[in-house]
Amino acid sequence: MQIVFMNRLSRLSEVDREVFAQLWIGEEEGVWRLGWRDFSGAQEMGDSLWYEGSSWNEMLCVYRHELAVKMGEGYRPLIDGVFHEEEHLGGRSQEQLKLQYYSEQHAADAVYDELCSWRRGKASSERKAPYVLASNRLLRMISAFLPHTTEELLQIPGVGEGKASQYGADWLQITSGIQRAHSFPLSWVNEAIDEEGFVSWLYKQKELKYKKQLERLRLRRVLLQAIEAGQGMEQIRALSGISRREILEAAEELEKDGYSVEKLITFELSEVSPLEQNNIWTAYELMGDTFLKPVLYKAYGEDFAPAEGLDMYYERLRLIRLRFRREQPVKLGLATNL
Repeated sequence: MQIVFMNRLSRLSEVDREVFAQLWIGEEEGVWRLGWRDFSGAQEMGDSLWYEGSSWNEMLCVYRHELAVKMGEGYRPLIDGVFHEEEHLGGRSQEQLKLQYYSEQHAADAVYDELCSWRRGKASSERKAPYVLASNRLLRMISAFLPHTTEELLQIPGVGEGKASQYGADWLQITSGIQRAHSFPLSWVNEAIDEEGFVSWLYKQKELKYKKQLERLRLRRVLLQAIEAGQGMEQIRALSGISRREILEAAEELEKDGYSVEKLITFELSEVSPLEQNNIWTAYELMGDTFLKPVLYKAYGEDFAPAEGLDMYYERLRLIRLRFRREQPVKLGLATNL
């Protein structure tokens, strides 16, 4: 096996003794191997094989995820830039990340719970997804910093003029009456946090990010293999453990990246009549393909309310939309040539 990359890392042990490790990537006849080797002084403690396979992209995802885990544990590399990606954090980004880190360590649980309760009620009354109103991260920062005025609220990352005018009064009603030991502006946070703890937290965020990337890559591989084998969404759901909605979202991503999921579409629509499919297609031509709801009622009628619910019909719309979008560039090209 030919070693194509190696880096040395170190950290302080619990007894303040420096321990070392090596991270390596090797290749032999198109097979990639990725491993981690622990050392104690000059003595090798053993190898861990993190990846073995033919996919460079999957190997790179595993590399980034596992390395982030190790760096979260305190390992630091001899050679910087170990994640092999473009990453430039400006001063403002660093400042915002430190505010987020502080808020995760010092959020007031009772206030956070009250803000979450507000979000549930507001999302229900406005018929919006809760995350559209405010993310968990934002509510946690509000609960940690406890703004008392709109000016203070606007200093929290994620709160702009729009959010403040829409929901600021509700948030301040919860936070403005609570005593706090700190002040605004929040420049004091930089000195209040433990720098090493913050760096480890940053690597934990990378770990979560790369874990999602790896799961998405592996799901894509499972999905492509299942589609090629002629399997439907129920079989894929049993195989992958994800919902039908997530399978559809993954199929849409595959089509965007140039893969064809036509076998899956054909399988799922095999019991849908040609007339129904044609009605949906015509509705897309008339209403466009951005929003599904107007297409649904154009295809099925304004009073359409089946006893079994609408989920199945929205699935059909999304499957046919994949075909519809696939053909649009061809039609546009023909129109341009004419």
